[in-house]
Amino acid sequence: MDVFPDFDGLAGIGDLKQVVGALFMFVLIIAVLMLIVSAICWAIAAAHGNYSAAAKGRVGVLVALGAAVLAGGGVAWMNWLIALGQRL
Repeated sequence: MDVFPDFDGLAGIGDLKQVVGALFMFVLIIAVLMLIVSAICWAIAAAHGNYSAAAKGRVGVLVALGAAVLAGGGVAWMNWLIALGQRL
């Protein structure tokens, strides 16, 4: 039995896909910019011996990296779930 969601069943689903794609793009751009700024703050703070600010920069790098991975993998994960649903 082939079960597949009917993406054409709703009016405006193409516009929704474009909006979601644009939101993923903005999330990835902001995450990369946050990664760059946090890495610079981490490096400068560590070089000057300010370990509290260095720890905050390190947390910023990890959060930005996690956001970029989650946003970038969102489409692949959704495609995997749709493929999994077809095999059930």
